[in-house]
Amino acid sequence: MKQVMILTGAGQIGMAIARRMGYGMKSVIGDKKPENAQTIARTMNDAGFDAVPMEMDLSSRTSIRNIITEAQKYGEINMLVNAAGVSPSQASVEEILKVDLYGTAVLLEEIGTVIAPGGVGVTISSQSGHRMKQLTPEEDEQLACTPTEELLKLPLLQPKNIRDTLHAYQLAKRCNEKRVMAESVKWGEKGARINSISP
Repeated sequence: MKQVMILTGAGQIGMAIARRMGYGMKSVIGDKKPENAQTIARTMNDAGFDAVPMEMDLSSRTSIRNIITEAQKYGEINMLVNAAGVSPSQASVEEILKVDLYGTAVLLEEIGTVIAPGGVGVTISSQSGHRMKQLTPEEDEQLACTPTEELLKLPLLQPKNIRDTLHAYQLAKRCNEKRVMAESVKWGEKGARINSISP
């Protein structure tokens, strides 16, 4: 059995982190497009890593649980690299909220229940989360602490309050940062830690 890394989002940022941190680990690479996961896994394996690809939809709790189940076949989950998501030019407001906001919240929640003591995680957010009008303390708290299945019902996230896909993306990335703050307390109780970075 090995230490296991889950990489969600088979792109260049995620692969760069996985290559830096994942040597000697089993890497389970999830992406909504199986061919992307296969390409990144092949590149890593050719460089001496141990990676397996898997189809994974970040907007689906079932899909997230499936990748966790697959990862646990190889050992304890010690690392999460969350680089999955869609951009304002790729998706609708609804899809951005479902994938980037809700999906990330579910992923952090689900991994938090199985992360090994001493485990670590990183979520790739975006400086876009800092490039909009400051939210009220109450709104920030709602993004951080609202039960995951109720997030998309928040008044802040209703279509009439979202100008366009960029605004939806900014809200999603703000939520990512706030969810990481809240989840870090729960992860800490298990002796694990989680951070977000905003490229």
